[in-house]
Amino acid sequence: MVCKCDLVSVLGVLLVLTIFHTPIVFAENNVPLVALFTFGDSNYDNGNKVFLSVNQNPPQTMWPYGKSLDDPIGKFSDGDIVPDFIADFMSIPDGGIPPALKPGVNLTRGASFAVADASILGSPVESMTLNQQVALFGAIKSNWTDSYIEKSMFMIYIGMEDYLNFTKFNPTADGSAQQAFVISVINRLQSDIGLLYGMRARKFMVQMLPPLGCLPIVKQDYKTGGECYEPLNDLAKQHNAKLGPMLNQFALTSSGFQFTVFDFYSSIIRRLQRPFTYRYLETNISCCGIGTHNAFGCGASNVHSKLCEYQRSYLFFDGRHNTEKAQEQLAHLIYGANPNVVQPMTLRELITFPTGANMREFWEPKKSSLRRRRPSNDPNIGFSAY
Repeated sequence: MVCKCDLVSVLGVLLVLTIFHTPIVFAENNVPLVALFTFGDSNYDNGNKVFLSVNQNPPQTMWPYGKSLDDPIGKFSDGDIVPDFIADFMSIPDGGIPPALKPGVNLTRGASFAVADASILGSPVESMTLNQQVALFGAIKSNWTDSYIEKSMFMIYIGMEDYLNFTKFNPTADGSAQQAFVISVINRLQSDIGLLYGMRARKFMVQMLPPLGCLPIVKQDYKTGGECYEPLNDLAKQHNAKLGPMLNQFALTSSGFQFTVFDFYSSIIRRLQRPFTYRYLETNISCCGIGTHNAFGCGASNVHSKLCEYQRSYLFFDGRHNTEKAQEQLAHLIYGANPNVVQPMTLRELITFPTGANMREFWEPKKSSLRRRRPSNDPNIGFSAY
């Protein structure tokens, strides 16, 4: 049975959690054994939504979620998600970092604060805004020393719900209204990152938004067939274009602030344009769900959803989340790809970058790769490796 508890009671439980502080040591690959903290929405949710849901059987805890692991524990995928793979690369044991809202967990190597349906400007009662997630981190940060927090990694992916809801409730918004909304989202994101910085967080990986108009649930809702819904793609592009400069400015004005940005948008577009390059047979519809794009109702007890025969041939598992195969590919890009998709450094480089040092490189728009292994006239450049 799912716990029916409000945020205040959950915080009360978490405040009494205690762990032993672990000294900084190194793994065999010379990467510091530090903590990983994740913030955001369902793409990073390791199970927090379960503890805020009034539904005794939330869909993400039901088959076929977790199908690849035979264990539907609250993640919105058929298996592991990006933070799980990053945790594995960082030598974090026991299946990665736990959901912060789960009582009694071992927080030594970090926690997930991400919650499904989370947004930046406002979230449903059964979710948490980014600001509330940051407040939760502050409530339990005494579990880690300041020096340990400074060396640890903070990953953020959020904003999808903001733009999906804005488009839904403002279908005729003009360019100026859209721009004003994007600015308000970016400004609030900057403020929340500033709060984490004030609590000694120094190393950030912030993930761009994907082409939101290409999500199966969006194609289904807006009846676009095989085409993407460009108004949402335009909003995602505007958001992404402001993200890097905002972080650049933060690094220039905040001592010791370090960051990198993952170009989620381009990574998904490449897989949509050349699916066979990445060994996908289906990128237009979901593996699990009902409707024209199988995009609704996966895991819901009152929906007789369809399930594809082989999820690894699909880019999307449900209407808005990628399959485990795609999640693993994306995690590898974040951890060690070339500057076409993650810059100004990879996550591994960011982890090992001297703590307290100021940035030496910054995010640049449309930065061309410095690590190409093929001549620039090769028509396949930029697609096979990332």
